[in-house]
Amino acid sequence: MARLQLEDSTIYTNLGDIAEELAPLNIEIRRLPLKKPHTTELLAQDILTLSQKEQILAAADDYFEEFKHTAGYQWRELTVLHPGSPYLYALISQFDRCHTHLDDEALYILAGECIFGFVLPDGSQMELIVEAQDYINVPSGVEHWFRPTGSLHLKAVRYFTTVGGWMPQYTDTEIYFRKAMARKYPGNCS
Repeated sequence: MARLQLEDSTIYTNLGDIAEELAPLNIEIRRLPLKKPHTTELLAQDILTLSQKEQILAAADDYFEEFKHTAGYQWRELTVLHPGSPYLYALISQFDRCHTHLDDEALYILAGECIFGFVLPDGSQMELIVEAQDYINVPSGVEHWFRPTGSLHLKAVRYFTTVGGWMPQYTDTEIYFRKAMARKYPGNCS
């Protein structure tokens, strides 16, 4: 279940409350149960063959069909992250800085969890943990950052409308949220 933390240390776990807090940024968050749970064993594996990845994607294709019609997504891919992923640390360094995208960033989390941070119009910041069965759509132009949680495990379907739309456009905004939380709660920040 999603968990949102604000700068003042307020924490929301109710999806309706989280959606309300994210509304000024037009971020969509929903809980989407996997309709074909026969992929549970595959989702527990770190390394997957192309055939196994296709099986997992097929299990979520009802949502892909919906998103094609409602959001114009043209294709999707399965992202698989684990501590042994060869590109894990490159990905972390690429997206764990404030940036925007020319396209929406849409993820359907199938296993594991990750963190999105957001910069609000007033300059304040917040962090959102999303996990299995959470769908999030961060509209183009929204200033944010992304990283896996400390477990470094994530399987998520990424949805695209354009080629290169997810290329980060870095901003000069400093992420001070983690520093502020570390001062308030030493040793407890991920």
